[in-house]
Amino acid sequence: MDLQDLYRDVILDHNRTPRNFGPLEGSSTDVQGSNPLCGDRLTLHLRLAGDRIEDVRFEGHGCAISTASASLMTEAIKGRTRAEALALFERVHALLTDDAAAPDEGLGKLAALSGVREFPARVKCASLCWHTLATALKSPAPDAIAAVSTE
Repeated sequence: MDLQDLYRDVILDHNRTPRNFGPLEGSSTDVQGSNPLCGDRLTLHLRLAGDRIEDVRFEGHGCAISTASASLMTEAIKGRTRAEALALFERVHALLTDDAAAPDEGLGKLAALSGVREFPARVKCASLCWHTLATALKSPAPDAIAAVSTE
């Protein structure tokens, strides 16, 4: 299976049946994100246990790429520390925006997101959840985070 097939299959699967979709009881942080150009909107719910992401879920609506990226992200960050999740954000951001960035095996299914680079207008769709996550994890006051926008 080539990367294009993987991209299509993973995006379709995670859009049809998004993982970790819905509210999160006892969340410690809830951050809203939006992409005003295409209308993607999401709320990211995190429950932190010390420095570790104990649980994560998302709600909202968006295009297939936005929904699939959020679903993939929640699977990838659950159980990681803040530092690990932020490092993963950097790797995925490079994968989405740097044509020279090759998907490495350590990314697993997230490597499929490299296919978004072929559609520059969709990069913001795929990166919305990731920027929302980074804002939440970098915030010193998790209960007072302003909404994140890709614009």
